[in-house]
Amino acid sequence: MNRSEQERRWSARFEAAGEDYVFGTTPNRFLVRHAEQYRAATTALSVADGEGRNAVWLAEQGIRVTATEFSPIALEKARKLAAGRHVEVDFVLADAIAWDYPEAAFDLVAGIFAQFATPAERPLLFAGMKRALKPGGVLVLLGYTPKQLEYRTGGPSLVEHMYTGQMLREAFDDMEILHLEEFEDELDEGAGHKGRSALAGLVARKPR
Repeated sequence: MNRSEQERRWSARFEAAGEDYVFGTTPNRFLVRHAEQYRAATTALSVADGEGRNAVWLAEQGIRVTATEFSPIALEKARKLAAGRHVEVDFVLADAIAWDYPEAAFDLVAGIFAQFATPAERPLLFAGMKRALKPGGVLVLLGYTPKQLEYRTGGPSLVEHMYTGQMLREAFDDMEILHLEEFEDELDEGAGHKGRSALAGLVARKPR
């Protein structure tokens, strides 16, 4: 499936939900749980942010947030969520693979369930995230592991889109890994992520 087909599929999914939010409006627990690691952040980038739940929460923490998303339907809902919660987010319509990531622009970069990238595209995505981090900045990354295909409670249907702890360790071995784990959790993030889930999470700091 090419990127334009992916965008149409995701936009149709977001639109079909109507006023509901496919992944809910509360932030991801892994992102919240590790907030101490980026408590000094004043700027953040949320990559492939969807309907805005994580970007809006980060903005509520007093952080200036930029959020990319390639579905215009999702961005429309994200802007509505931000307005309803009385925060400002710079929402950018962009493909996270092809976007021109600004260099050393953010204290925090978050990629929560950004698992649309093929194995060939993934290095480009990860390189963009690293590029966007300021020296000393923190990356928070979360995705499903291959075991998620047994649970089918959300996430990609193709094993090649999944993460493992070892994959993340190798991909970010040029950073200081603050936390890395494969774990299971009961997710309740709208209808899109609901139930027992197999996850891999990374928190890493870019060298100063």
